[in-house]
Amino acid sequence: MAENMPTNSSGGESLLYLTDEQLRKGIEAMFFAYRGFTADPDRILENMDYGRAHHRAVHFIHRSAGTTVGNLLAILGVTKQSLNRVLRTLFDDELVEARVGKKDKRERHLHLTEKGRALERALSDAQRSRMRSAYRAAGPQAVQGFRTVLEAMMDPELRRQFQGLVETGQ
Repeated sequence: MAENMPTNSSGGESLLYLTDEQLRKGIEAMFFAYRGFTADPDRILENMDYGRAHHRAVHFIHRSAGTTVGNLLAILGVTKQSLNRVLRTLFDDELVEARVGKKDKRERHLHLTEKGRALERALSDAQRSRMRSAYRAAGPQAVQGFRTVLEAMMDPELRRQFQGLVETGQ
């Protein structure tokens, strides 16, 4: 093995030369991890007849209180029709409210109601608990490495969008 080439934690082969089998295992690990990551929120949402689209909308409305419908469309990468269906149920169930823009009266700024904040808290608490346990088990180097891998998998525009959220603390 060449000097200064990264190796995996077991001191094995270089990470630059992963086999198809190692990549397949990583892909499958992502699928199963995602199932685990979404399992607890899915159980909460199932009782309300909501799905993951509702969860994502609630998450990003909370993360960027006052965001516009247009901005939420860009973040979620869904059609306007699809987002309107989700928002309609969230409005009807009094989880989200739209406020008219102060500068542009045509804009609708989205905010969670108290009921919406309670739902967001329940959903996020479940995911934070799972992430916290996984991060503790993996250790700080693995946490940074995991984030690096996730960011490297993002399309460039989505990575910029993600980094913008991180930098602004939204």
